[in-house]
Parts: sequence; C-alpha cells; structure tokens
Amino acid sequence: MSTFAELGLPEAVVNALAANGITTPFPIQAATLPDSLAGRDVLGRGRTGSGKTYAFLLPLVSRLAANPAPRRPKTFRALILAPTRELVTQIDASLAPLAQATGLRSATVFGGVSANPQIDKLRNGIDIVIACPGRLEDHVKSGHADLSGVQITVLDEADHMADLGFLPPVKRLLDRTPKDGQRLLFSATLDNGIDVLVDRYLHDPVVHSVDSEQSPVTAMSHHVLHVDGAARFDVLTDLAAAPGRTIVFARTKYGAKGLARKLNSRGVPAVELHGNLSQNARTRNLAAFSDGSATVLVATDIAARGIHVDDVSLVVHADPPVEHKAYLHRSGRTARAGNDGTVVTLMLDDQVSDVRGLTRKAGIKPTITKFSGTSHPVLQEIAPGERNFSGPIVLAGAEPAATRAPQQPGRQPGQRSGRRGNRSGANAGRSGHGSSGGNRSRRGGAGQHR
Repeated sequence: MSTFAELGLPEAVVNALAANGITTPFPIQAATLPDSLAGRDVLGRGRTGSGKTYAFLLPLVSRLAANPAPRRPKTFRALILAPTRELVTQIDASLAPLAQATGLRSATVFGGVSANPQIDKLRNGIDIVIACPGRLEDHVKSGHADLSGVQITVLDEADHMADLGFLPPVKRLLDRTPKDGQRLLFSATLDNGIDVLVDRYLHDPVVHSVDSEQSPVTAMSHHVLHVDGAARFDVLTDLAAAPGRTIVFARTKYGAKGLARKLNSRGVPAVELHGNLSQNARTRNLAAFSDGSATVLVATDIAARGIHVDDVSLVVHADPPVEHKAYLHRSGRTARAGNDGTVVTLMLDDQVSDVRGLTRKAGIKPTITKFSGTSHPVLQEIAPGERNFSGPIVLAGAEPAATRAPQQPGRQPGQRSGRRGNRSGANAGRSGHGSSGGNRSRRGGAGQHR
C-alpha cells in the first residue's frame, strides 16, 4: 500500500498526520487522493467509519496550502457541509492539526448557539468553513457569508443530509458557489435524491466505491434477544454494565431520556442524546461519553447521525428500528477503525415479525435467543466481563440523573465495582490509526474521526 507521501501529500501534512499516530492510508483515502489532489470531482461511496473525513480533508488542505491567497471578509475558499452539529465539530477537530501545520484558518457554523461569534470569524476572514446547511444559509441571506470565492466544496454524509431534509438548502447553497469549483461528495448510498446532486453539481466525477453500508455490518456479531416486557430493562441493564463503551438506541426522545435516567438509577453511568437537549447539553453529554466519564450513550436515530466515537464495543437496539436502513446506520456505530463489535436487538413478542423483516432486508442473519426471566448465559457470551455498577454520572452544571428518577428494583448502585476495561485487548486500537498516544483502552477518549 502507498504511503501518504507517495500519494502526493506535502511534507507538512504528512508530518502532522504522523504526529497524531496516523501513518497508513485507509482504502478510501488511498483510492481517492490521486484524483482529489489533481482537482477532479470525486464521488466517494463508503460506510461511516471507513476513513472518509481524511479522504476529503487531506486534499482540501493540501490544495489550499499549495495556492495561498489573502483572506477577505465574509468569503472563504473551501466549504464542508455536514448534517449534524456534532459531525461539524468532529470534522473541525480532525482538521485542526492539519490547518495548524499549513497556516490555514477555519470556522464552524451551526445552529443552537449564538450567531455572533460565527459572524465575527467570517468578518475577519478565514479559509475553510465547516457548516450545517441551515445556519450557513441564514448567514448568506443576512449578508454575513459570501460563497462566490469557494474553490472546493465537500458534502459529507450526503445520504444522511437527505434523510434529515437538508437537500433543498444544500442545493441553494451549491447554486451560489462557482460552477468551475471542485466538488467532493461522500455518501454511503446514492438513494434519496443523492443522484440528483451528483448529476447537477459534479462534473465528470471519478467514482470510488470502497465498501457498502452493509459490508462491515455483516461481519459484526449480531444477536436478537427475545425477551418478555418485564425482563426487558433488566437485560438492557446487564448488557449496559458490561466492560466497554455501549450505545443504546431508543425510538423516541422521551424513551431515550427515560432509559438514561433508569440506567443511572441502577448505577450505570449513562448520558442521553436527542433533539430535546440544548446544544450545550448535547456537547457536554457527548464529551462525557467520549472521555469515558459515561460508559453508555442512549440516543435516538436522528441525534446519533454523524456521531463518531471509536471503541464502541456494543450497540443495543432497545427499541428495534422501523426499517433496515436505520438498523444499518445504528449498527455502524461499532466495529470502527478495524475493531470488532457486537449488535444486540431486544425483541418482544409483538415485534417478532418486524424484526425478522428488517434483519432480512439488512442482509444479516442474527443469532436468536429466547429466554424468560432476567438472566441467561448468552449475556456473558455477548458481553463478557464483570458488570460495573459504579454509580450515576454527575456532570458539571447538570443535576445527577439518578436524583430525578425513582429507584428501580434489582441491582443497586455500587453493588459490584470494577474498572470497565477492554473487552478484548486486541480491540483497544489499531496500529497507526488511533489518536495521539497510540492505542487506547475502551475507557479512553474518542479516536480520530477518519
């Protein structure tokens, strides 16, 4: 496999990558870099976690650094559009060391926070804007942002932007960028109108399909636990208390909030992520999950789109998703960056037909276990290790979740204690692909979003 230097990246960028422990390109990076560095329009098809972020950041930074230009108020030379605020923030974090090494300046633009700091940065002149479509369009309409100088435009997770209804503002924004600019579009699928974007805005694009949304999901370990309603939460608690990071998916915002509170009441440190939270609360909760303060994240489908935290060892569908695409997206939160992963769906009697249908459409054949009661040997097989009930998480500026929910029967907080370590030492990280400092345990911080 080629090195980053052999693929044509400048020395400053290669050194910045190496300083963060990144020395070997992922397949999608090796495939797309020669064309994107040459200025070609690129359509990259690959699943979440396949390395798409650096696949567009590396050529973007390299091309801007090779052709420096004075900064002008309200204008910028590169635009990255992403579907969620969390993804914008994570892209910016990945960009930071590259921008510092090449003298470039960036700004993030999204809703839920004050617009004035964003306007100030735009007024002072920057090189790269990473934005959610809605807030950026507000700045354009108010005259605080001008897209006429954009040379490179990136659409990240375009299929998710379509799912969230962002295609109309995306089209309006792209219409304001120069027609001869370079466009890089990355998406796991080409449905939901993505093909319209490709036909309308990409010029003779080079297509690189590294893998499909299904390919890594079929390689995961998939389980369906057929439980009765009375045992559902006890089974969920047992899985959530196992070693490693766990993401639990609920169908509604109310359900996510309730499950997070109940898990905390059992002594499992959990945070919630859903649309009813303020931006500060979303940022705080995601940070707690990323740094290991909370070992469980309870999320809804929409809130979790674009969330990239490495070393998630277990995904639990507390509520089975409605359709197979949601199953694939949810499940893709684990088995990232070369690690393995396990996916568990909790199924009640009246959900049997729906779960069978969605797993069939998703192309996976899960191991199905039916049991009554709250315990079964399969729980240790799925998530081995000592269960940890160290107590509810207490976040700065937030009321402890356990004080707001009635105590649940069963295990009590602090009943058993133990460090949540690696489920498997082999999964702690992937050589050359982690964040600075090399491999981490699952208790450690979030990895580089690649």
